[in-house]
Amino acid sequence: MSNVARPSQDEFQQSRRSFLRRAALAGTATTVAQLWTPPLAVAEERSPNEKLNIGCIGVAARGASNVSGVATENIVALCDIDAKRLDGAAAKYPKADKYLDFRRLLERTDLDAVVVSTPDHTHALPVLGAIGQGLDVYCEKPLAHSVYEVRKIRDAAKQHGTVTQMGTQIHALDNYRRVVEIIQSGMLGPVTRVHVWLGGGSIPAGKRVAQGTPPAHVDYDLWTGPAPMRPFHESHFHFQWRYWWDFGGGTLADFGCHYMDLPFWALELKAPTTVVSQGEKTYQGENEVPDRLRVDYAFAGRRGQPPVHLTWYHGDTCPDWVREYKKDGAGVLFEGERGRVLADYTTRKVFLDDGTEPQLPLGWIPNSAGHHQEWIQACKTRGGTTCNFDYSGNLAEAVLLGNVSYRAGQKKLEWDAQRLIATNCPEAAPFIQREYRAGWEV
Repeated sequence: MSNVARPSQDEFQQSRRSFLRRAALAGTATTVAQLWTPPLAVAEERSPNEKLNIGCIGVAARGASNVSGVATENIVALCDIDAKRLDGAAAKYPKADKYLDFRRLLERTDLDAVVVSTPDHTHALPVLGAIGQGLDVYCEKPLAHSVYEVRKIRDAAKQHGTVTQMGTQIHALDNYRRVVEIIQSGMLGPVTRVHVWLGGGSIPAGKRVAQGTPPAHVDYDLWTGPAPMRPFHESHFHFQWRYWWDFGGGTLADFGCHYMDLPFWALELKAPTTVVSQGEKTYQGENEVPDRLRVDYAFAGRRGQPPVHLTWYHGDTCPDWVREYKKDGAGVLFEGERGRVLADYTTRKVFLDDGTEPQLPLGWIPNSAGHHQEWIQACKTRGGTTCNFDYSGNLAEAVLLGNVSYRAGQKKLEWDAQRLIATNCPEAAPFIQREYRAGWEV
């Protein structure tokens, strides 16, 4: 792979931050293994009116929404392994350069930040590469494909002082803020039990094939990245990748970060102490993810608050008495000493045991400027975000541990978060950190 060119005299006249990044990168070959090895760049506060130069990796479906979310800035680079999708995005942002390979995009010397919206299995490498280049990063949930990758990203972001945001867009809605205020006001008393559920939903049956030819406009090797190289088939490609362990984490990885975000925020949860999953695959198909799953998490007491038992349900595994609170869709139910709160993305209801009308403590958590705008503002001011990779990393690790327990034989995991191991279940190790395709190691 070619080296990054030394900056020209004109380039030296640009911002100090960009100059320092270029100086760090000059002469550095961008192999996959080296993407996050350059010295730290120095980030400086920018004028709120100065636009960021942003590169977007993954530009269709969820990616298209994320590109649109940061379109107040300069979209200077677009990257996607699907040339048709890439051309579609380029038609909306004609000034942006196009790339099939994220490694080529990260060789640019004019970037300030990167948005990553690829499938889960290809989050870690571009995110780590961007962090190592001194860039700020927005990445879709659940942050990475494995617990190990999430931790690696968290550690790198902390080391490099990167401004980060995970794409849990519901976090920015006003309703979640009001629910957090209700819980943290003490209105319910100590909260010890939380139920989080998602209604039924079919999983499309997938197929393994002995031979398969990807479309001519798709770079399938780049799409596969660190995953095992399988013959191409549509049932594990665009969007359908979610339902194969090679590439995604099923319904839990898809929605867990959105709904479990609320109790993590309101109750200030960190790593669970134990995790146990019970579920099954009832649909026809060669993909392995469960369509019915219950995951029980135990969290230790923290900051004077009692331990918490949180349960995730999907595929109509939720008990009838819980579903009576909300018969359709999804919900979060907090149980406290003096009452309960039921919430979803946009609604909430308080039930106090004494029958009194709740006096809602609304307003002390400021409303968000918008999930993407919050990140953009923090990139410019070097401030913080509400879904930075440390907070979101705790959440994503817990979500993904539910799948680890299921894949390890539905065994209860005694979780040592510091060492990243299930102390009682060595057979969980391959699901905490995957085996990587040669040349794509994380």
